[in-house]
Amino acid sequence: MRKLSPTFIYFFGALGGLLFGYDTGVISGALLFIEKDLNVQSWAEGWITSAVLLGAVIGAMTIGPMSDRYGRKKLLLLSAVIFFVGALGSGFSNTVTLLIISRIILGIAVGAASALVPTYLSELSPAEIRGSVSTMFQLMIMTGILLAYISNYVLQGVAGNWHWMLGLAAVPAALLFIGGLLLPESPRFLVRHNNEKQAREVLNMINNNPDAVDAEIADISLMANEEKKGGFEELFGKMSRPVLIMAMGLAIFQQVMGCNTVLYFAPSIFVSVGFGDSAALLAHVGIGIFNVIVTYIAMKCMDKVDRRWMLNFGAWGMGISLVMMSAGMMLDNSFGFAKYLAVIALTVYIAFFSATWGPVMWVMIGESFPLNIRGLGNSFGAVVNWAANFVVSLTFLPLLSFFGTGKIFLLYAAFCFLSIWFTSKKVIETRGKTLEQIEAELHHRANHNVENSMSNEIA
Repeated sequence: MRKLSPTFIYFFGALGGLLFGYDTGVISGALLFIEKDLNVQSWAEGWITSAVLLGAVIGAMTIGPMSDRYGRKKLLLLSAVIFFVGALGSGFSNTVTLLIISRIILGIAVGAASALVPTYLSELSPAEIRGSVSTMFQLMIMTGILLAYISNYVLQGVAGNWHWMLGLAAVPAALLFIGGLLLPESPRFLVRHNNEKQAREVLNMINNNPDAVDAEIADISLMANEEKKGGFEELFGKMSRPVLIMAMGLAIFQQVMGCNTVLYFAPSIFVSVGFGDSAALLAHVGIGIFNVIVTYIAMKCMDKVDRRWMLNFGAWGMGISLVMMSAGMMLDNSFGFAKYLAVIALTVYIAFFSATWGPVMWVMIGESFPLNIRGLGNSFGAVVNWAANFVVSLTFLPLLSFFGTGKIFLLYAAFCFLSIWFTSKKVIETRGKTLEQIEAELHHRANHNVENSMSNEIA
């Protein structure tokens, strides 16, 4: 096996996040030109935006679970091919129908990446840095969004601008495929499929301590060789139920807090408070740069602060920022400073999201499910996340029209505050624990509950 540096493995392992970010972020600026070029009505605008989300549900639902059978690497390569096809199809589209179909195809790859990349990164990183490594996925997402904002601004005056904006995603898709060919398979998957020798070689690439590798192989083998039912029966079983509830709650709350409505429709929000199209796109680039910086800081802090604390801290910050943004939008006609208050609050909101709920949700879903159903479990969490994303994004413009600019964000703020209760009651702390320790704790919790139930029956 070719020896690779951990940096190379983690970079290309997370690169799917860049395509995830670019393909979901680029539409925010491209819409300003698509609606004029193709004479798009509001319902079609919502479908063009949400087509990726619909495809993402399909991709996470189908490709994610396949990784438990065929391996993480092969499915990452398949995702790169789908990314490439969807990007070219979007770039060459000349009708609304063709554009929607191409973006659904693109969404399949986005959904697959959202299920595969957190799993792959968590299984290839030592416990002491797993949070930071897994956060590279979110850093790549934010970098992809920034690149999308930059391309939207730079290409706005070019003939066929939105075609170029959407089609350029084919370049990183090709890079992901080429780099993916060199990536190793997940050592957890290899052990589970009786290839301990190759798993040891992979672990030696990322950990130079032979004793630590031996101990890790032993722990993985212990969990992989246990008699388990597998599939949906195990996913919905007593042992996995706490993690399943946690994953579903985190996935839903991350979306109903309004994060992607802000990311997708930020240029429209800027225009609505008085900025021109060009100024809105330029401000979008500034937010993107700030976003990447904040996410990088979060990556450095991820293994030093408890996950649950980060979630609650982020929820408070996001909720307060949304209230301030809403106030700025509603006061715009009366107070000259109000539009700047709205933009600053929007920026602060995105910063809180990028530092907390953005990366932490994907990190925790990627590391919490048992080995036997990790691909299926992560896929299930991703499906729930994308389904919630689809509903929120598709309903945003109609709700915005009904409630008026600003008021809709008060609803999202309420969900931010509600998430604090959920995190405190239902989220399991995972920082600093190996994947096998997390699984062992689930076993212990399930057995303890069974013993308590039997004791109550006897009493």
